[in-house]
Amino acid sequence: MKLLKTDRRSLSTSQTLLSNKDAAEVQPQPEEQQTSKNGGFFKNLLRVRTLNPTKESHSSLLSSKETVYEIQFHAVKPEFMEDYLNQFSRFQGLMHEKKTGANLVASFTVEIGDQDEAVHIWEYKGGYPVLNNATEIYRTDQDFIEYRLARNKMLRSRKNQILLAFSFWPKLEPRNGKNIYEMRSYTLKAGTMIEWANCWARGIQSRGQGEEPVLGVFSQIGDLYQVHHVWGYTDLQTRKETREAAWSRPGWDECVAYTVPLIRHMQSRILIPTPFSPLQ
Repeated sequence: MKLLKTDRRSLSTSQTLLSNKDAAEVQPQPEEQQTSKNGGFFKNLLRVRTLNPTKESHSSLLSSKETVYEIQFHAVKPEFMEDYLNQFSRFQGLMHEKKTGANLVASFTVEIGDQDEAVHIWEYKGGYPVLNNATEIYRTDQDFIEYRLARNKMLRSRKNQILLAFSFWPKLEPRNGKNIYEMRSYTLKAGTMIEWANCWARGIQSRGQGEEPVLGVFSQIGDLYQVHHVWGYTDLQTRKETREAAWSRPGWDECVAYTVPLIRHMQSRILIPTPFSPLQ
């Protein structure tokens, strides 16, 4: 069955799921409430959502800015992957020794997806002042200058993003045993981030058996309107069983129905932790 499309933003939640402060941001209009009572799935799908004016940024409603994250994507020349990882291991140690304030929380190579790619996630507790300090040291310290000269010869391309964590997502914690991870990356339609968060604040409760939500962040600098969800699994079979089981639990089908129309593009990567990754 094909879903009808509309040029206007069409999805709403009857109430925001994050906090009372957020509730002032998105409220159902009287017409929306009547439609909700009288209509089925397609009427809900075609409803027009109205944003009330606010003096706060969406990021302030969805997250705390006390901690910011950086995700680095490095496309490595295949013949240099081993050397690259050895050098990066020493580099993250230097970042700690030189008291930059940058904390590597996870480091991966891509198992399924863009091959010969490394993904590194950094945490800056203290927000943008700490990020600014780390960046200044990284730019000017001679050890880092020499590291970059050697590293750049091993790369095909690289990019990064600065992000904030969703307030409803569990805090990133170390995991026991051997794990694989899936990073699901979504590019959303402009202006739909609050709707996305509202749906996922409920939907994440339907995905908690057999896996753990590891990290949920949304971009602030770099490619905008992007969301990254990181999930942890024992193996690919566990991933399959967990995702199938989610459909039998209340709320997951609604989360999918409401959020799919918000997506412009999506990508999935299966990630393997590097030997030096704090998250294993």
